[in-house]
Amino acid sequence: MTKKQEYTGDYPNKTLYLPGPTEVREDVIEAMAEPMFGHRMDRMTDLYTTIVEDTKDFLHTDEEVIILTASGTEFWEATTLNLVEDRMLVPTSGSFSERQANVAERLGKDVDRIEYEWGEAVKPADVRDALEASDEGYDAVGMVMNETSTGVRNPIEEIGDLLGDYPDTYFVVDAISALGGDFVDIEAHNIDCIFTSVQKAFAMPPGLAVCTVSDDAYERELEKESASWYGGFQRCLDYYDRKGQTHSTPAIPLMLAYRKQMKHMLDESHEARDQRHRDMAEYTREWAREHFGLFPEEGYESQTVTCIENTQGIDVAATIEEVSEEYDMVFSNGYGDIGEQTFRIGHMGEHTVESIAELTDAIEDVAGL
Repeated sequence: MTKKQEYTGDYPNKTLYLPGPTEVREDVIEAMAEPMFGHRMDRMTDLYTTIVEDTKDFLHTDEEVIILTASGTEFWEATTLNLVEDRMLVPTSGSFSERQANVAERLGKDVDRIEYEWGEAVKPADVRDALEASDEGYDAVGMVMNETSTGVRNPIEEIGDLLGDYPDTYFVVDAISALGGDFVDIEAHNIDCIFTSVQKAFAMPPGLAVCTVSDDAYERELEKESASWYGGFQRCLDYYDRKGQTHSTPAIPLMLAYRKQMKHMLDESHEARDQRHRDMAEYTREWAREHFGLFPEEGYESQTVTCIENTQGIDVAATIEEVSEEYDMVFSNGYGDIGEQTFRIGHMGEHTVESIAELTDAIEDVAGL
């Protein structure tokens, strides 16, 4: 049985280079300390409509946006319940895409997988072949854009483009560790829902999930006899249309932080933010190739998380611990079965090439590279 470990508040601050959560600006943290107010007051309407409409502006989309007090996991459930009547196609190439398929199965859906080895990317031709081979068809294709466990960035744009030939099949994209740090033209690629958690590339405190909803996805839910209650498109969006608020009590301090950070993101622009993340990714890959190797398939590397193959045979856990103790920096070991075989550096949010270089210098020092 787990025993209580008293939280004391007496801990050294560590700079986070994790695949999330990541570093948060000081003024964003301070925004959470405003006096509390009621979630049915006009002040809440001002706050929620601001963050929703600012998010649309940042993402360059006219699609509806839902922001809920939840992790991105909520939208695995909600999109499946709202859009899938019977059957779903899920390409699996790592831990999180496997989990997306498992969630749909636990919700009683028939799930067909296109299975890849960890480190491989999903191929659009395989998706088309699966769609063509199915006599019954699929209600939806579920895809992980950025496989956090392997550092693979899947070609969701190409897959969305081919789904234009299958108008009755909805396209659901988990962009939890990418959106905000890797530009996606949502409407140009037939994406019905794309969702994220704000503690990743949005660089906010954990606790909010964001999802875009196409008109077709909204109409699809209206046709179904059952849908998610908490994350139901109709329930969330109709309440927003009538009241400009959330249908259930929100985490107001987190939304205050969201408002502050989204203003920073708009000032930078989506395009500039994308380029900064691209620069960080290129620097990290170049460093990894010089000293180790890259785990993901060539040409499909993530723009926000680099998964590095431990070709030097360093003790990953010990290196992480020593870098944390000596430099107050935290990066991540490999995920699951590839724990010591790889390690991961999150270059997302408010980091820069210069701040990533501080970490790689620390790793070189500790590992004796």
